[in-house]
Amino acid sequence: QVQLVESGGGLVQAGDSLRLSCVGSGGTFSNYAMAWFRQAPGKGREFVSAISRFGVDTDYVGSVKGRFTISRDNAKKTVYLQMNSLTPEDTANYYCAAKLYGSPSNRESDFSTWGQGTQVSVSS
Repeated sequence: QVQLVESGGGLVQAGDSLRLSCVGSGGTFSNYAMAWFRQAPGKGREFVSAISRFGVDTDYVGSVKGRFTISRDNAKKTVYLQMNSLTPEDTANYYCAAKLYGSPSNRESDFSTWGQGTQVSVSS
């Protein structure tokens, strides 16, 4: 089973950009559809974006469409989340998640493996 480690979070100002990375190990990375979720203080975990096993299909929550881009490099066992035009509402802990086989999903319960998260804080 794959293990996941996120990186790339930090403290930025509104309007700035960040790129999150999630590196997988211990499994065949291309067997997994991948996703990013986030959890803001005092709130539940929210779907952000998903990508199919070979990157053909992607999905985004409405609030990030046009600002965030998900991509993956299976040779590097890495999935990325490019985040542009960040706002304070994007402040959250961002988690990478893996779903073995099947189509991408926006449902938390479909994902069997999770990383520890990386914190993104956006100041106004």
